[in-house]
Amino acid sequence: MTDPAPDADTRRTRRLARDHGRHRGEHGDDPFQRSFLALGSLAIAGARVSASASDLDSGEVVIGIDENVSLPTADVGVVLLLIEVAAQLADGRLSPTEELIRNGEGMPGHPARTQRETGLWSSMLSPVLGVNDAATLVGAVRDHMAVNALIRRVGLDAIRGQGEALGLERTALLDLARTTRGPDDAPQFSVGSARELDRLLLRLVQGDIVDATVGNRVLGWLSGAIDQSLVGSAFGLDPVSHRRPDHSLQLVNLTGSDDGVRSEAGALRGRSRGVSYAVTATFDDVDLPARLRVIDAMRTVGVDLLEYVS
Repeated sequence: MTDPAPDADTRRTRRLARDHGRHRGEHGDDPFQRSFLALGSLAIAGARVSASASDLDSGEVVIGIDENVSLPTADVGVVLLLIEVAAQLADGRLSPTEELIRNGEGMPGHPARTQRETGLWSSMLSPVLGVNDAATLVGAVRDHMAVNALIRRVGLDAIRGQGEALGLERTALLDLARTTRGPDDAPQFSVGSARELDRLLLRLVQGDIVDATVGNRVLGWLSGAIDQSLVGSAFGLDPVSHRRPDHSLQLVNLTGSDDGVRSEAGALRGRSRGVSYAVTATFDDVDLPARLRVIDAMRTVGVDLLEYVS
């Protein structure tokens, strides 16, 4: 008598177990055991999870869980926008003080209210911001008005072209930020694989994205990110002031949150070494406990990363 075919959850759990076994083979002390168990528990409960981390100095991959799967990443995709903005500032196509109009007011073909009103600009009196100030809001608070103003200025085609030039095959910024998505809109704001996002942050730190000037500019914008509710919650940093090393820790990160999506990518430097990372979970956001289980699992990954760099 043959065993019945495993269901999707069982197959996912077995795949995580294989990844865990591979990781144990490469790292005998298994420093990320808690991460595998926490994310594996989410997978058993029906979530889709993807995680990747790399040593900042050697480039060695230190964790990989379904790392090549492309999942919705919510606002994490704005890193591609910021890279293109920095590239256009570097080659003179943009000026840091060029003015952008909130909501695209007065711009043909762009309705005034296409974005979810996240961030700060919607509460500010000025309807105009300079390019650099808009990018600063994007890096700090995922401001969707600033995101859309920058996308309209640099163009989705240019952002996609930049992603292709960087060799990204599973990671892309697909559309404007929108309150609702109709049949003619892209189904997601952004998608990405943990491995590509992890390596993207690694390359930014190493100055290997366009050039060191572009990388440093993007890292400067991301260093102001105030959302430390996911992986970064384990690091104990001041959410609104962590540009300088704090207890030998220095972090740049960006997060994405949407219904049924939690995602984070970043780079953490500690006392002994550094790590780039990306973690995404998509799940049935049916109630608060379901959401909190995802947040707790992502914090567990942060605990392991903290121990790795300390």
